[in-house]
Amino acid sequence: MYVEMKDINKTFDGFHASRDVSFGIEKGHLAALLGPSGSGKTTILRMIAGLDRPDDGDILVEGKRINEIPGSRRGIGFVFQNYALFRYMTVEKNIAFGLEIQKKSKKEIKERVDELLELTSMKDLGKRYPHQLSGGQRQRVAFARALAPNPHLLLLDEPFAAIDAKVRRELRNWLKEMIGQVGVTSIFVTHDQEEAMEVADTIIVTNEGRVEQIGTPEEICLHPATAFVDEFIDSARYEALMAAK
Repeated sequence: MYVEMKDINKTFDGFHASRDVSFGIEKGHLAALLGPSGSGKTTILRMIAGLDRPDDGDILVEGKRINEIPGSRRGIGFVFQNYALFRYMTVEKNIAFGLEIQKKSKKEIKERVDELLELTSMKDLGKRYPHQLSGGQRQRVAFARALAPNPHLLLLDEPFAAIDAKVRRELRNWLKEMIGQVGVTSIFVTHDQEEAMEVADTIIVTNEGRVEQIGTPEEICLHPATAFVDEFIDSARYEALMAAK
C-alpha cells in the first residue's frame, strides 16, 4: 500500500474524531473518504497532511512513518474547499507560489506554470485574478497550484462543494481524467454518494470516527459490510449511475 493509516486515534476536548482508524490506498489510486457531516473524514485528511497529529497510531507513506514530519516537508498537495487562492495574485502567480517557496529558477517556474495551465485548460487565463474567474475555474487553479511542486500525494477537502451544480459533474469527470493522466495518488473528502461513486477507485466509508467499510464503488453499494453502510448508501443510485455510463 502507498498510503496507510494504522490504529489511528484522535480526540478533541474529549470528542473522539477518529477511533482505531486503519486503511490502505494503492499507488496511483483516487480514494474517497465518504460519510455524513461529523463522521471524521476531514480529521483523517488533516492528519495525513500534517495539520493535526494523531494521539496514537501510525501514518505511513511508501512504508515510511511520517507522524513527526512537518506537513511542509511531507511532499503533499492540499486543495481546500474554499479554494484558498491569493486574491491579489494572478492565476500564474498563484500556481507559481509553491515553486517560489522551493526556490526554483525563473525558467523552471515558467515551464511548470505553462504546463499546468495547459493541463487545466486555463492557458488563456494566466493573467487574470481570482475574482475574474468562475467557481469552476478557481477550483482548477487550486488544483494546479497543489500540483505545481510535484507532490507524491494530493489531498482534497470537499473539492466540489462550492461549485455550481451545473458544472460539478463536468469538473468531477475532469478531475478523474487529470489525476489518471498525472498519476498522483489522491484522497478526497465528500459527503456526496454520487460524487464518490462516479470518481473514486476506492471508497472509505466513515461514521462516528470509525471506518465502516473500504472497497470499490461496486463492493460498497452491492455488498455493504455494516448496517450503517447498508442504510447510508443508495444502491439504486449506483445502478443508475452505472447504466448512464
